[in-house]
Amino acid sequence: MGSIRKEITIGFIISLLATAAGIFLYMQYFSRYGFEETWQMIKEGNLYSSVLALAALPNLFVFFVFIKKKQDYRARGVLMASILTALITFVLKFI
Repeated sequence: MGSIRKEITIGFIISLLATAAGIFLYMQYFSRYGFEETWQMIKEGNLYSSVLALAALPNLFVFFVFIKKKQDYRARGVLMASILTALITFVLKFI
């Protein structure tokens, strides 16, 4: 039982890291402005939910890699983190 929890936790943490990498990639490479200017525009426009939703896209790649490698419990952790990200995005959008 402990091994299953460990695998799910690994998937969850990798998903959070993929989301953080997605935020960094968006702000650094896909924005026309610099990192600090982009962050300021996100704060001013209250665009946290939109950026978080875009940043969660790398989770798709991670999820399918785990499925392909038959690491179902890690994929389950990625799915759980993606659901958490979706709920946080929902809360940020409507609050």
